[in-house]
Amino acid sequence: MSERLRPRDVALLAEESPSAPMHNATVEIFDPGQSGFDYPELVRLVQERLSFVPRYRQRVQTVPGHLANPVWVDDAHFDLGYHVRRSALPRPGTLDQLRELVARIVSRPLDRNRPLWEIYFVEGLAEGRVALLSKSHQVLVDGMHTVDLGQVLLDKSAEPKELGTDEWRARSSPSPLTLMAGAVRDSLTDRGTVAATARTTTGSVLRGIAGAARSAGHVVDALANRTSSTGSPIIGPLSQQRRVVAVRTDLADHRKVREAHGGTVNDVILATITGALRAWLLARDESMHGIHEVRAVVPISVIDDEMEATSLGSQIAAHFVDLPVREASPVVRLHQVSYSFLAHKETGRAVAASRLTSISGFAPATFHAIGSRVAARERRSYELNVTNVPGPQAPLYAAGARMLETYPVPPLLEGHPLAIGVTSYDGHVYYGITADRDMLPDADLLGPCIKEALDELVDSATGGRTRAPRGRRRRKAETTEKGRR
Repeated sequence: MSERLRPRDVALLAEESPSAPMHNATVEIFDPGQSGFDYPELVRLVQERLSFVPRYRQRVQTVPGHLANPVWVDDAHFDLGYHVRRSALPRPGTLDQLRELVARIVSRPLDRNRPLWEIYFVEGLAEGRVALLSKSHQVLVDGMHTVDLGQVLLDKSAEPKELGTDEWRARSSPSPLTLMAGAVRDSLTDRGTVAATARTTTGSVLRGIAGAARSAGHVVDALANRTSSTGSPIIGPLSQQRRVVAVRTDLADHRKVREAHGGTVNDVILATITGALRAWLLARDESMHGIHEVRAVVPISVIDDEMEATSLGSQIAAHFVDLPVREASPVVRLHQVSYSFLAHKETGRAVAASRLTSISGFAPATFHAIGSRVAARERRSYELNVTNVPGPQAPLYAAGARMLETYPVPPLLEGHPLAIGVTSYDGHVYYGITADRDMLPDADLLGPCIKEALDELVDSATGGRTRAPRGRRRRKAETTEKGRR
């Protein structure tokens, strides 16, 4: 019998729009070395590993009359070549060119008539490197029934695993009559199906009303030439285009700050983001228009909580923190962020990074996806979504090619034109920033601002100069922007 979508999954599909596609993405850069890792090898690898994630061969099938929630059915016309695609940059491709390509690809929604995922093999990077860009819809990766495909493509050893041939055959798709009969049967025998359908129907009506209100509000605001009533520069309507920013930093620098000032690496990361937002806001305007804090949601792993459960032995819950962007001192910013997590740590429910990464089958991409699901549920309660996932500190491989870098590309939710994902891996911390291309045309400045904010914290930890004069920082940002133009 086909598995029925849960109410939250149906809600995610209903909330998706051309300006807010609900998929997570990850960019990974590999050194093929002597492995021979190329597009045909990737196709072979994906075909071999798909048996571990059978949902990646299924599509969403609605029930006639919406008598019950949609179901997952095998895609009888599954075409691996459609999902595993080939692209290239003009040699020698740079990280900036890769970012532009990624931004265009993640701006496009996935096809609802097919399994909800894509992988791009990008050739042409400098030094013979290649990149993988993976897109998976949030309803596909729930961490319980399905993990991210990237989780099963990577190995801990350069020696590829031989798993044998895949004998998958699509089960026949249910007819409309069968779907209707199944909906009636489930409604009569399972009270949960009735409740789920009722919640979904009610939610759809409410979302339709809310969507119409948002559309009307956008028209009125446009006619009145008004900006967002919140006064926040990172709250506003989305376009259909994205910007992607990628920043590579050293994990040793974050640990150095932690050792000098206490707290955790997570605290240092959030303090770095706070400092970057502050510098970015100052570079945009002489004043910050009364902005003192930026309300952020930071999905965190907890123990024994009735939240978004995963099959990896942990649950994900929303934690809200006010990032003190008005504070001038990087050390004070760090202590304020650290204090906001103190109460959570004292409950004994917090999951340490070392424990998280030791979970069998753990993969950052899956936890980023679950974190985005949690953030989507709370989107009216914050301005910025930050998903920070500790990754393995030993190299990983795909078909013998070593993964050098990995950048999360978090989705944007309606009304939230900025999102930040962070992954630590093999001695580095990778910041991935997604921004609306029209709403935040200067989002590229956040890249150098991240590095500058971390440098401030490192200087404070080593007794060096902690801050550059404000005018110098602003002139540096303006010079960078002029050079980019």
